[in-house]
Amino acid sequence: MNNIRATATAAFAAGVFAVAALLASDVQPRDYYGRIGQRVAGMLPRYHVLQQQLDDEISRRAWTNLVTYFDFDHSVFLKTDLDRLAAHETTIDDELRAGDVSFGYDTYRLYCERLKERIDFATNLIATAEWDFSVDESYRIKRKDAPWPETREEAEEHWRKRIKNEMLVQMLAKELDAEKKAEKGAAKESGEKAANEAAGTDEKDGEEEDESERVPETTPEERLIKKYRQYYITLTEPDEESVLQYYLSAVCRAYDPHSDYMSPMSKEEFDMDMNLSLSGVGAVLSMDDGALKISEVMPGGPMAVDGRIKAGDKIVGVKQADGEMEDIMWQPMKKSIRKIRGKKGTRVTLDIVPRKDPTGATHKLIELVRDEIKLDEQAATGHVEQVELDGVSTKVGYVYLPSFYGTMDKRPGDEGFLSCAEDVGKYVAEFNAADVGGMILDLRGDGGGSLKEAVMLSSLFVASGPVVIIRDTRMAAPLSIPRNNPVAFRKPLVVLVDRASASASEIVAGHLRDTGRAVVLGDVTTHGKGSVQTVMGLGPEKYGSVKITTARFYRINGRSTQVKGVEADIHLPSFLDSLDIGEDKLPNALPFTKIQSRGFRACWNMPDYVPSLKELSLARTKDDPKFVRHLENVKASRAIFDREEVPLEREARKRMIKADREVTDRTEAGADEDGDEDEEGAPVRRRRGKRDDKDDVVLQEAYRILADLVRLNAGAELPPEPASWYDAILSL
Repeated sequence: MNNIRATATAAFAAGVFAVAALLASDVQPRDYYGRIGQRVAGMLPRYHVLQQQLDDEISRRAWTNLVTYFDFDHSVFLKTDLDRLAAHETTIDDELRAGDVSFGYDTYRLYCERLKERIDFATNLIATAEWDFSVDESYRIKRKDAPWPETREEAEEHWRKRIKNEMLVQMLAKELDAEKKAEKGAAKESGEKAANEAAGTDEKDGEEEDESERVPETTPEERLIKKYRQYYITLTEPDEESVLQYYLSAVCRAYDPHSDYMSPMSKEEFDMDMNLSLSGVGAVLSMDDGALKISEVMPGGPMAVDGRIKAGDKIVGVKQADGEMEDIMWQPMKKSIRKIRGKKGTRVTLDIVPRKDPTGATHKLIELVRDEIKLDEQAATGHVEQVELDGVSTKVGYVYLPSFYGTMDKRPGDEGFLSCAEDVGKYVAEFNAADVGGMILDLRGDGGGSLKEAVMLSSLFVASGPVVIIRDTRMAAPLSIPRNNPVAFRKPLVVLVDRASASASEIVAGHLRDTGRAVVLGDVTTHGKGSVQTVMGLGPEKYGSVKITTARFYRINGRSTQVKGVEADIHLPSFLDSLDIGEDKLPNALPFTKIQSRGFRACWNMPDYVPSLKELSLARTKDDPKFVRHLENVKASRAIFDREEVPLEREARKRMIKADREVTDRTEAGADEDGDEDEEGAPVRRRRGKRDDKDDVVLQEAYRILADLVRLNAGAELPPEPASWYDAILSL
């Protein structure tokens, strides 16, 4: 009976695929799309910071971008298909200038054709195969660098292992969940029995499960057939606008990964993302291997307040209020985001795959209540901390800055005026009143924001001089702190960063490091985004817009923050440090460059203390059980992330999944009950603007390093600014 049902389901799926294939074949560019292509082709070489012509080299990159966008894991197209598409590898530039965008649609239709063949094979296999999990074979889970299959048979062999892997994961996940539940039940029963015996009472029967509330269980075969049916339908929807965006974005990203074409609908989504009162769950999302990857959890939003969902986790399903869970794997990103967004006060349940499980074996269902993302909950937070070290108590200040926010069209005193630099300045005033010995500026997870605010923030700690140099296609100009600026904080300063600290965060960290004003702690380096994007309209609203990288950032020492970011003086690794993230991992990233340094002088000597601080920190952390365990978990997470293949033999795979779950459990154990911390202990998951950082091992060591710095510095403060150029020369 089960085989008959599975075969019937597969037959139904095949019918749906056939209809979808016919619809996909009808997707054609609209008559004015060629004019859009021409305008994009004209604007990119004119405005992009590279000033590179739209030529054969750009055409080759665009071709690669397009092909890999559709078939990122090299499992749908055949090598012969690529040979067929290669006729356009060096002609995209000429075709766009001529107003011809047909290649994007031809590629899309060929992809749909091949995808139907793969899904037909997969669903038939799911419905009819009898799996032998005792065979010693493996499945390659990372295929972005794998060669495309030469033949259909070779492609189907990959898909056979892919389906077998998914069947095995479902089976073992259910089995391990049952074992864990049984262990918890036995422990609870044992504890209750002991308590009852001690109290001299009889055991109470547990409440019986209400049969009417049980959800009918589906088989792995049914779940997989449903998944691939939806997978195909969503990837082959007849959407002319989306195909144009795929194509023109592939061209824009041939210049650099942050340049992009935005269709009218995408521009609307972009504007909504910029709206600080957007109603939703509070996350910045990107597409990753068919799922919605959480690139950033927005402080103050429902997701941050709940605390259970982390940056890097993936959303694979969405359920509206009391509706049914809908699989969003491989759905168009904009449609999935619309399902997650909604009116304030409505409920949405997300099916989450944790970031440390690349196999997708672990799922968490988390319900959130949509709300407005309020900027006041994203503001800087701070407090005075008492650090106990070697029998000495040191009072220090701590500020966490989630983003470089600030209103551009208002002045101080105006209603609605916001400034992150002003907010940090208020905490600095409190620290001065409390007579702290030093301060930590925590920029972990801070993706940047207002350039003006970055300069103003640096001015709280440095008297004058250039902060950052911006170079566009015409000139390089510094943004500087004005002369006679009153420095707000004159004590030792530590800046804490990670791989997610980007843009304005890197500008401030680099400036304070280069001027000798601060010691930088954290991951090996920051994100490495050293570029500026400008959104330009293409004419009529229906033409959409183009986002073009128009300038670069440079540190005052002449080194770009691009790709290399800002290096930490002392390495305190987070879990992000173990993952392959950062600008240097993006295709076609702008290269690192240098320009002539603008004349600047170090205003203090904080870097002189780094060798001693490193030695003290190393001696301390090597004997700190919590820090040693943290490093072990970082290493274990890295091993999971780097895994290229997984076994398809049952017992070997069960041991692997069980070990992976133990790593995940250990790394999540440090998060406090209010959900204020992620696995790294980064204070980006806050509730009511307050946090308990006792389990944040990186921050705790940063406190100790600052205490060492205060002691070594012996109470000295930032020297006064020289009164003249002559005094400045004498001070060198």
